[in-house]
Amino acid sequence: MKASQTLKDIRNKKSQYWEKRRYERSLSLFHLCAKRVSAYKDLLKKSSIKPAQIKNAADFQTLPSVNKSDYLRKYPLEELCSTKLSDQSLVLTSTSGSTGEPFYFPRNGTLDLQSSIYHEMFLKSAEIDGDKSTLVLVCFGMGVWIGGIITYEAFKTISERSYPLTILTPGVNKKEIFDAIKNIAPKYDQLILCGYPPFMKDLIDEAASQGVNWKKFNLKIIFAAEAFSEKFRDYLLKKTGMKNPYRDTMNIYGSADLGTMAEETPVSILIRRLTLKHKRLYKKIFKEANRLPTLAQFHPDFINFEAVNGEIYCTGDNILPLIRYRIGDNGGVLTFAEVARIFKEEGIDLSAEAKKVGIEKTIAELPFVYVYERTDLSTKLYGAIIYPEHIKAGLEKKKNLNHHLTGKFTMFTKFDDRHNEYLEINVELKPGIDENDELTKQILEAVVESLLEKNAEYKNNASVILDRVKPKIILWTHGHPLHFQPGIKQKWVKKAEALSTAK
Repeated sequence: MKASQTLKDIRNKKSQYWEKRRYERSLSLFHLCAKRVSAYKDLLKKSSIKPAQIKNAADFQTLPSVNKSDYLRKYPLEELCSTKLSDQSLVLTSTSGSTGEPFYFPRNGTLDLQSSIYHEMFLKSAEIDGDKSTLVLVCFGMGVWIGGIITYEAFKTISERSYPLTILTPGVNKKEIFDAIKNIAPKYDQLILCGYPPFMKDLIDEAASQGVNWKKFNLKIIFAAEAFSEKFRDYLLKKTGMKNPYRDTMNIYGSADLGTMAEETPVSILIRRLTLKHKRLYKKIFKEANRLPTLAQFHPDFINFEAVNGEIYCTGDNILPLIRYRIGDNGGVLTFAEVARIFKEEGIDLSAEAKKVGIEKTIAELPFVYVYERTDLSTKLYGAIIYPEHIKAGLEKKKNLNHHLTGKFTMFTKFDDRHNEYLEINVELKPGIDENDELTKQILEAVVESLLEKNAEYKNNASVILDRVKPKIILWTHGHPLHFQPGIKQKWVKKAEALSTAK
């Protein structure tokens, strides 16, 4: 894959071309896996599927889906890969399942190269001038997780082929970040911050106390790992002095499983913002009107998305290729032509709207994927995946708590009036037990202790922003109908209140 040709195709190819490529590439990858991947061959055999009979998109959509529990954890890692792990140089990144047990994804340079294409698309749409100096601060966690490492590799690759960039990787260490902003960033014409949305907000909010004036910098921000609202985006633009909501920020849809899978573009942000102004338009594009999804564009030669009964399936290639992989997200898939047609039906010319805000030259007709939230039993806090098992372990470890608590709880990731993210844990008391401050304090200590012990991502964040990631504990009387209605299955994780998505 040549980056220059790939970027040229992204600019010039039309929607119909990309829709055709989606299944051409998926079919090619399927047949490769059917020949080379031992685990996948076994899966096809058990499913009585003959690879030679899978010839077109309709055939492909009859193939069994897979996920982490029924495929990745069922076979040895060596049997899941298309080549021997010992035959090449690899990078491993880790993610945890609902049990907290890590799964290690190997990758070669292919995913890094693909990620660099997405990041260069942003540089071009953000009007980063290659003839001026640019400092990139990678503020994602830099441990075994993919976000920090793949972002560094993407920008390093871009710097070697096109843009002269200077890269620093402070991770989530605020002192190092602010030191760099004060001492190094003023020497550069352009500054790019990359990090989890709530962590970026922390940096922006705390800047004044650190002697940093964002308005002195030509700033751009790249986010990943979490969704956020357009109000959140506007808040950050106002605080930093960034002017253009379409060009100055970008959110990535990615995973340890398949790297950088899709990204916001100026036109996807425009579409999202326009749907918030037009209720009928919103309902036609996004099927669940009470939640605002992330809307991103993807390159079908890198990955293909399908939406089956509202669940996202991914097909993508690397050392560990995945066919119709249920990644755990809800959402949908639309071609560019479909989106343009929906706008036209509502009397809105998408091209004209793009011209109004000055982004018409950035438009690529790549397909769209929109993503609501994870469907597994987890929530996120500052990029760290929080599992119920970790909370249960904390409550169970402190024996004295057993006298006061039923062991049931419900947790949310929520935002306060200042858009600060926090974890709320609602805990059920045993009959006859009243809430009190001392009990609340003991629960908080137990939960934090367990998270620090069992969740490496949380521990990494807590080492520098402990006050931000301490949960808020709320005690409830036994059987309270809001979270602990008797006679129904306990919901350990719920989503925060529905968003106001349309006017």
